[in-house]
Amino acid sequence: MRKILYKILLIVNAFFAFTLLLSYFAVIISPVDFALPAFFGLAYPYLLLINIILVIIWAMLLRFEALISVVIIAAGFTHFSNYIKLSKPSGDKTETFKVLSYNVRLFNFFENNHGITSEKKITQFLKTQKPDIICLQEFFLLGNPKVEETLLVAALGGDYYSHMKVLGSGKNRFYGIITLSRFPIIRKGEIIHPGSSSLSIFTDVLIQKDTFRIYNNHLQSFRLHRMERSFIEELTTSDDKETMSEVKSLSVSLKKGFVKRALQSKVVKDHINQSPFPVMVVGDFNDTPVSYAYRKIRKGLNDSFVNSGYGAGFTYRGNYPPNRIDYILYNDPLINSYFEIIKVRYSDHYPIIAYFRKKI
Repeated sequence: MRKILYKILLIVNAFFAFTLLLSYFAVIISPVDFALPAFFGLAYPYLLLINIILVIIWAMLLRFEALISVVIIAAGFTHFSNYIKLSKPSGDKTETFKVLSYNVRLFNFFENNHGITSEKKITQFLKTQKPDIICLQEFFLLGNPKVEETLLVAALGGDYYSHMKVLGSGKNRFYGIITLSRFPIIRKGEIIHPGSSSLSIFTDVLIQKDTFRIYNNHLQSFRLHRMERSFIEELTTSDDKETMSEVKSLSVSLKKGFVKRALQSKVVKDHINQSPFPVMVVGDFNDTPVSYAYRKIRKGLNDSFVNSGYGAGFTYRGNYPPNRIDYILYNDPLINSYFEIIKVRYSDHYPIIAYFRKKI
C-alpha cells in the first residue's frame, strides 16, 4: 500500500512540476504562435503553491524527491518576486507625487443591484485619496460625455486636467478610460487596437518643467460570459456533460484573450519605444506577470510593485481566482518609493497607488 501511495504522489509531483515549468514559457512564447503555455502562466501562483505543498510533504517524509519541485521553483524564482514581496519598503513619501490606477467595472452599472452604482463611493474614495494622477479603466457614463467629464472633475474638487476616451454602448451610454492630472496636460493621443474595443491613451503632462508621458491602458478582456461563473461553481453545480461544455467555452475565451493581448502589447510597446519623454505605463493589462503581454510591455521598464510593494500583489478579486493584472510601470528619471494595493470593494479590482519623485 505504501508503495502505491508513493507512486501516486510521485506521479502527481511530476505532473505539477512539469506544468509549473511549462508556465515559465508563457513569457517567451507568443500565444499567437502557441497558446498552451499561456494557460499555465495564468495559473502560475496556484501551481507554485501546489509545488510548495509537495515539497513540504516530501520533506516531512524525509525523501529526496522534494528536490523535484525545489529545482523547478528555483528555476523560476524571478516570477515569484513579481507576485510576492517579502521585504517592506522604506515608504518614503516626501517630495513625491501620487499615481492611482483603478478598473472601476463600469461603476457596477450592469450588476443586479436595482440600479445602485458604485460611482459616488468611488468618486468619494478618489477625493479622499487625493492622487496627483488618476488613471481609470472601464469608466462608465450616461449622457453627454463632455458634460459628464466636467462633472467628474468638479466632483473631485475641480483642480484636475482630464483626458477621456469613450466608446458608445447603447443609447446615451458610454464606456472607456480617463486620465486625470493635477499637472498641466500639454498633449493627448490614443493608440488604436484594430478589431477590439480595448483602449489605450497617452497623455503628456508637465511636472516641474519636465514632460512625462502617461499611458493608460485597458487591454483585451477574456470576455467571459455570465454563464461561465467561477471554476468552483462549475465543478460543483453542473453535471459532467455541462461542465465539459463550460470548460471548452472558457478555454476558447481565454485563448482569444491571450492572442489579442499579445498583439495589443506589441502595438503599445512600439509606441512606448517611440516616446520622446520618460513614461509611466498604467492600467489593467488583463494578464499576469507570467504572460507574454506583461513581459513585452515591461521590457526596459520598472514595476512599482516589484520595486516598492509588500506582500501578495493580487489586484483582481472577481469570480475567477485572484491574480495580479493591474500595473504601474515606469522608467528613469522617475524614482518609485512606495506602492500599495488598497483593499476597497467597489469593483472586481482593487485600486493601486504608487509614489514617485524625479531623479535629481
